[in-house]
This record gives sequence, structure tokens and C-alpha cells, in this order.
Amino acid sequence: MTQTSSPPRPATEIDRIADEHLAAFVALSPITATYLGIPGYEELLDDFSPAGHEAHAILRRDTLARLDSATPVDEIDRVTLSAMRERLGLAEEVYVAGLDEMSLNVIASPLQEVRGCLDLMATATDEDWGVIARRLERVPTALDQWKESLLAAADKGRVAPRRQVDACIRQCEDLTGPDGYFAALPEGASAGEGSLAEGTATHLRSAAETAAEAYRSLGRWLQDELLDRAPEPDACGPEDYALLSRSFLGAEVDLEETYHWGVEEVARITSEMEEVANRISPGGSVKDAIAALEGDPAYQLHGTDELKAWMQERADEAIGHLAGTHFDIPDPVRTIECLIAPTQTGGIYYTGPSEDFTRPGRMWWSVPKGVTEFGTWKELTTVYHEGVPGHHLQVAQTVFRSELLNRWRRMFAWTSGHGEGWALYAERLMAELGYMDDPGHRMGLLDSQSLRAARVVIDIGVHCGFEAPQEVGGGEWTYDKAWQYLTTHANQGEAWLRFELDRYLGWPGQAPSYKIGERLWMQLRDEVQQRQGADFSLKDFHRRALDIGGVGLDTLRQAVLGELG
Repeated sequence: MTQTSSPPRPATEIDRIADEHLAAFVALSPITATYLGIPGYEELLDDFSPAGHEAHAILRRDTLARLDSATPVDEIDRVTLSAMRERLGLAEEVYVAGLDEMSLNVIASPLQEVRGCLDLMATATDEDWGVIARRLERVPTALDQWKESLLAAADKGRVAPRRQVDACIRQCEDLTGPDGYFAALPEGASAGEGSLAEGTATHLRSAAETAAEAYRSLGRWLQDELLDRAPEPDACGPEDYALLSRSFLGAEVDLEETYHWGVEEVARITSEMEEVANRISPGGSVKDAIAALEGDPAYQLHGTDELKAWMQERADEAIGHLAGTHFDIPDPVRTIECLIAPTQTGGIYYTGPSEDFTRPGRMWWSVPKGVTEFGTWKELTTVYHEGVPGHHLQVAQTVFRSELLNRWRRMFAWTSGHGEGWALYAERLMAELGYMDDPGHRMGLLDSQSLRAARVVIDIGVHCGFEAPQEVGGGEWTYDKAWQYLTTHANQGEAWLRFELDRYLGWPGQAPSYKIGERLWMQLRDEVQQRQGADFSLKDFHRRALDIGGVGLDTLRQAVLGELG
């Protein structure tokens, strides 16, 4: 089966409420519209001021009130009702707690969102670049509005940790340096095969400098106005953490039990890595095996052109092998575009397709400055994570299901534990199917799993105040203990791991949602298999679960098991 043959499902009252909520949301958040590929907001940016946050709260409350008076007519409606109540209700709790206004961290706050949306804008024509220039001219207002919220939160005693403020100051400096993003943007601009018209190029350079100066001003403001008000401790505390964990998972878990499970999971993975290491370097350690893999020409790529081509080949190969066997993959979803990102952070990430698939799903690799050599032994599992059967299949297939799901369900019902948990499940599935039997690729999978398990321990342990493992001396967690634990169980470079640790400390609850989400996905599959016995079909399970979309994990479980009232 390559595409749906089902007749369209008539829209219900709950579908209309959901779709009207999405339309109102993107009107308040043009950045979200760009990420979702919804046209009409390309020149605009979000209002990050207290008034902007309150506008979102008013929308949530209105939608929740409308849902309370709506009656579901079928199972799809019941899932939508459960998912929207959970997502919107939690978002309101986060807002009331003051966590929206104080939002500042190294990876997912307005500093990064304002710049990041530019990556997804059309660049084929002079007109496209003119739109980008006009959005760049709005950057000063957006960043000033964010400052209003940061000050309002600070006056209530809500300020991000000093480590996060320091790192954001450095990000402002990097973005605005002579070789930074805003300097490079107009230099690399072109309209198809030709150069931009002189007027467009002049406008773009001026707008990029306007945005750059806004980021320079932001960096100075953070240094002068916020840094001294920022607390030294990194931990958010157990009360905030419990709320944020629920927000990222769409499920409530026993945090203390999960913490101890994380410690056990790290130990299990370490043992497996030692076994695989002995196959690669008999008698050697895990570090010896990794050194051997790094030096093996069979796993080496030279330059970003080779990297991009390899990503595309592996992603296309996975789609070809899995379509029709373990997954139903609709025709439009069989296209994924692999790209080198315009930033240089070292991250690898996925962005979904537009609703009409004119913009395909994309896998991006943000290559750090000066890095020209890449090891495929550790990155094949990443291709499966970001592509198929990971994020691309999950997100793009949901976008495609217009005959089943309303736009909110297809395009906006994203939960980190569901999405990232599925992507880790996808990596594990590929190992189960025999795609990771090569010792090098197996080590890459385990190395990735080790990192994801270690951050469960660090993230929950630091923020909730649980006792540190004995291998780092026990007692209270400190930055040095977290760094020791991370570098013992992860094998990436120092700069990358420093950023990772800053991410855990500044974005509580998000990093563990990958591994905890995988755990909940595996538990759900096991439960379905136990119930169905000999009738269990892995392909049918995947189809049923993915058709539900990116709802919270509690809603997913109830929907798959038919337990929604």
C-alpha cells in the first residue's frame, strides 16, 4: 500500500474546534506557521512580550471551554478531545507557573527560534529574499519584546540559571561575528542560478545588519541587566521538574523509579558496549574500539559533499527496504531531502514537510566550524532516527492522513516523549531487523543509547536532587559530577558534550523524554503483543500507532488499547 484509499471522514464539531485553534495559534505565532509550512505569515515574528504570552493563554482557555461543551462522535474525536485537553491544559499550567516568560536557554528559547525560522523560508527568487529581508527587519522588535518578558519574570523571582545566560551571551557573539550567521547570510544568497538583483541584495545586507545589531544589543543587555540577577544553581527543583516532565512526555512517571531505571540502563548498555568492543578490538576497551573505528577508512567520509550524499543514500535505502514490509509508506512520504544546515552547532535534526508536500521533510546536519571528517559507524543510527523509520515516517505520514485527521492532529500534535521516543524505538527496531549487525554500526547504536540513558540520570538527578551514583562519588550532584558521568558514558567531542550538558541544565525534562519515551513505546508494543498473541502483526501495530499522530504518551496508550471513554 503506497497511499490511502479511504474516503474522507466528515469534519465534526471537535475537528472544527481543533482546526480553528490551530489557525488562531499560528496567527499569534508566525514562527510556528513557518515551521509547519502554513503560508501567509512569512514576514512576521511572534510577540514574545507578556501580552503575547497572555494572548496564547486566552486562546487556550477559550478552546478548552469550547471542548468542554462538545460531544465526540467517534474514536477519532475521542482521541482529539483527550489530546487537546492534555496538551492545552499542561501548557496553561506551565504558563501560570511563570515558565513561559522566563524562557531562556541554549537551544529552545526566543533567541534560537527567531533565527532558526529563517532556515525554512523559501530562497528561490528575489521576491523570496525580499520576504526574508522584511522578516529580518522585525528582529529588533521581537527581541525587545522578549526582554520585556524576561524582566517581568525576573521581578517575580523567575530567572534562568547564570550558566544559561552566559551561554546565550556567547551565542549572540557567535551569530554576529565577522564569520557569523548574519554576515554569511547575504553573502551566500542567490536566486536560482543567478545573483540577486542589486536592490534586493542591498536590502538583504541592510536587513541582516539590522538583525545582527539587535542580537549584539541583546547580548549586551543580557550581560548588563540579567546576568547579575541569574541564580548560580542549575537545578529547577522537583516541583517545576515534575510539571516539565509531564509536558515533554504527555505522561506522568515516577521520577525516582525512572532515575534508578536510568542508572541500571546505563550499566546494561555499558556491558553490551564492552562485548561489542571485544569483537572490534579483541582484548581492548570501548575507547580502544572507538579509536579503531575512527581510524578505519571503511567508515570515513571526507567533506560535507560526501556527508550529504551518504545521508541521502542511506535515507533513501531505508525507505526502499521498509516500504510495504514493516510499514505502509504513502508515496509523498517516500521523499526526504538531506541537507547541510547553515548553522555550525553540531546538531542533527529533522523538519517536517509542508501540508501539500511542496516542501519535503528534511534531515539537517549542522556541521561545526573546521570539521571535515565524519565517521559513518556512529551516524547510521542517526539517519534512522531522523529519517525512516524515525521522525520522517512518523511526522510526514501523519501530515499525509488528511482523510482521517484534522489539521491540529496532523500538523501540531507533537509531544517530545512521543516523537523522540518513537525515533529511539526506530533505531532499536532497525537493530532488531538486522540493519545494525555490523560491529561498527552496532557500537554506534549503543554509543547513542548510552548518551540517551546517561542524560536520564543527569537530568532527573540534578533537577530533582536525587543522590548521585557512587561512580562519581555519590552525594549531591554538581556540575563536575555531571560532567564526569557524561564523559564516562558518552564518546562525543568535548565542545559537543559541553553544549549537551548545558542543554540538560537549561531545558529540564526534555532530554530524558527520548529514552523514557522509548521505554513507554516498548511497553506499549509488548502489551499489545501480549493481548493479541498469535494474531499480533508488527506492521499493523506500527500503522495503528502512527495513524494516531503525535499525542501525549498516556493518550497514545489509551487510544491504541481502545481505552478512551
